[in-house]
Amino acid sequence: MSRSAKLSRLAPEQSLRRLELKVTRRLDGLLHGEHLGLLPGPGSDLAEARLYQPGEDDVRHMDWAVTARTTVPHVRDLIADHELETWALVDMSPSMDFGTARMTKRDLAVAALAAVGFLTARLGDRLGAYIMHGGPVRRLPARTGRAATYALLQALLDAPRASGGGPGPRLAEGISGLARGQVKRGLRVVISDFLDGQESAGGELAWQRPLRRLAARNQVIAVEIIDPRELDLPDVGPVMMTDPETGETREIILSRRVRAAYAAAAATQRARIREAIRGSGVSHLVLRTDRDWITDVARFALQQRRVAGRPQPGGARP
Repeated sequence: MSRSAKLSRLAPEQSLRRLELKVTRRLDGLLHGEHLGLLPGPGSDLAEARLYQPGEDDVRHMDWAVTARTTVPHVRDLIADHELETWALVDMSPSMDFGTARMTKRDLAVAALAAVGFLTARLGDRLGAYIMHGGPVRRLPARTGRAATYALLQALLDAPRASGGGPGPRLAEGISGLARGQVKRGLRVVISDFLDGQESAGGELAWQRPLRRLAARNQVIAVEIIDPRELDLPDVGPVMMTDPETGETREIILSRRVRAAYAAAAATQRARIREAIRGSGVSHLVLRTDRDWITDVARFALQQRRVAGRPQPGGARP
């Protein structure tokens, strides 16, 4: 069990509060007190009618006209400009349990969502999430406020570890489900290592087309989670390696030639992922388990402001 998971079980609210203070204080300092946000905020649409979700929606928001016309219960969202919805897809497949530096990729994925969640809560927006961790994708409804953010993060920390070899959902399925499930435009965040090697019939990575479709109606951030050992192997001789997704184990001798071939293949793989993400028209944030992830988030936010033409701290313009 990771250190963050142990802390969350001993004192969940206290550990999440410490994480919130760490994130918000450091981002406040790094961004020099500017309006916090990972992307320039999307404009809100007019309130839309959507299908009623039993147990999640308030019946007082029922749209009786649409319900009568369609014979299916509908509610109407009444979300002000400052009360937008952010939805995240969090990949917690077996490959995300890997980690050789400060934390596992799974823990870093939760930390990334925490940064999004704490900034979302401060702006008064609502945050919801879809979790991929074996079996059907789990949906956590969008809520607003600090307590709701804590509850969502705790649900991720408590999510069971997915065992290798199972028929868990593919990343393309998760992204497609996110697009289908949320028709109101807003910010969408996909947090994954993007190591789903499936390809489409046209030779693209299987998740490229769903990601493009998601970006056609929403602002999208792809958060790529990387561990340094996925890029370069140590000089340790023979080792037993296990594929976390399939459970297959093989003995490999890490000779100089094998290590060089692995590093070249890993670089090619990451370059392909990078090109696929950027070619889909989404913003790309890379977080590594061996780096200061809060600083990387702040740099990303500043870069997005430069792209959007926003004034920089101190009055400078790009």
